Amino acid sequence: MFGRLVRLLSRGKAFQYPDEIDSSLWKMAIQRDTPEQSESSNGSAGDEEEQKNELDGTNSSQRRVFDDRNDGQSVLLVGWYGPDDSENPQNWPNSLKHLIAFQMCVLNFAVYIASSIYTAGEQDLRDEFGVSEIVSILGLSLFTLGYGVGPMFWSPLSEMPKLGRSGIFFWTLLAFIIFQFPVGFAPNVAVFLVFRWVTGFCGSPCLATGGGTITDIYAPKMVPYLICIWSSAGVMGPVFGPIVGGFLVPAMGWRWTIWSFTCLCALVLIVMFFLLPETSAPNILYNRAKRLRKATGDDRLKSQAEIDVQYHTTKDDLRLLSRAFTLTLFEPIVLLMNLYAGLLYGILFTWFESFPIVFGDIYHFNSGQQGLVFIGILVFAILSVISFLTWIKLRLVPKLKSDKFKPEMVLPPTFIGCLALPACLFLFGWTSRASVHWIVPIICSGLFSIGVVTLFNSLFNYLGITYAHYAASVFAGSALFRASFGATFPLFAYALFDKLGVGPGNSLLGGIAVLFIPVPFIFYLYGEKIRRWSKHASG
Repeated sequence: MFGRLVRLLSRGKAFQYPDEIDSSLWKMAIQRDTPEQSESSNGSAGDEEEQKNELDGTNSSQRRVFDDRNDGQSVLLVGWYGPDDSENPQNWPNSLKHLIAFQMCVLNFAVYIASSIYTAGEQDLRDEFGVSEIVSILGLSLFTLGYGVGPMFWSPLSEMPKLGRSGIFFWTLLAFIIFQFPVGFAPNVAVFLVFRWVTGFCGSPCLATGGGTITDIYAPKMVPYLICIWSSAGVMGPVFGPIVGGFLVPAMGWRWTIWSFTCLCALVLIVMFFLLPETSAPNILYNRAKRLRKATGDDRLKSQAEIDVQYHTTKDDLRLLSRAFTLTLFEPIVLLMNLYAGLLYGILFTWFESFPIVFGDIYHFNSGQQGLVFIGILVFAILSVISFLTWIKLRLVPKLKSDKFKPEMVLPPTFIGCLALPACLFLFGWTSRASVHWIVPIICSGLFSIGVVTLFNSLFNYLGITYAHYAASVFAGSALFRASFGATFPLFAYALFDKLGVGPGNSLLGGIAVLFIPVPFIFYLYGEKIRRWSKHASG
């Protein structure tokens, strides 16, 4: 954003593109088809010769010239300047790639922590506004639902070549920060709840499109590592929320649960303003084609994205905007994987509601100590991430280099995760009693991290590899399912544990998790066959 602003103020004299510095470079961006393709496209060798002359002796092997069948006009396809093109995100230095990935991880963490950090202040909010427990829980549910719905719109928009990703990241984050003021200064619960949904909606792009950004800039063999780190940052958000909130609320009040992550997001916004370039290759080439048309006066210069959408109707544009919905609802792989991820998220948020009962009512911890019990989950999560990354390096990456690689090869860690999840819920529920030392349920809670890390990361990698061209939209659908379950499950969590108790209540959640144990095994064994049913899945 900083570079664009400086270019605008300097009228294009500062931060110039390579082809603006060396005007001969534009010829290298134009590629040519094989002779057979050129002949069928141009209709005659004479036309081809005329185009050669018009291009001032450019090397013909670097040009692609063909006729547009709809209006008969020839088109020069604008591509990269070569395999080492410095504007190609895949060629950027690792230091810049890692900086971009770090921004995506911090932003992912900040938005997710915004959901759970609030829960530590629910009692204070109820006391201030005089509302019921269900109404106070809506502060969590509406925010969660907002960041579930948002990516369904933001992610397809980010895949539009005219828009790209960086602008959506920046402006939505700015809106996210601005709308925190009505939340933090809310005079009544109605204002608070409305703007909790609005801020969730505005803060949502990074939760899905961040995965698309990672696939933009990293080589396929590196993507599993970075997807794991990025998604784990999102998992850490809900875990750190109660830890921070447990100490912040007694000292500063519930409103500071809003200002804490707002300050973090403001810092990220400043960094993004200076250090987040556009990563979408279609957007980069789209702008290059516009720039070259202006420089040369040749309207035939077009990017592939412009050619693809040249005759798009309004119906086509609406279909593009609805891509996230259609992929989510009508792709069997995406639907089942998202149901599983949604279940995990719903159980996570519901399970968290039992912690105040266990460690507050049973073990008589104060609010700060209740936050610290989540450290067990954090420690196991760190160990699980390290183990998962090691598995990627030793087992998965060698397979990625093989011609026999299949997306299902990323799924074996889920065999452990699908068992660790119900084991955690059963053990935690039945060891949470006064006769058992408090360290035991804390250790049992750590098993949840094994399930979440192995399941979430494997599912994300599987979807990202299988739907590489639609990664942002697919991740958006996954975010919607997770948010929908995460928004609705906590609404009946209090009644669940109040009526059944901690042991039976967690056993019910564990029983639901048991029903989904076959899912990873089914996809590992039959995933290739299921992918053949889809016109969007790779392979």
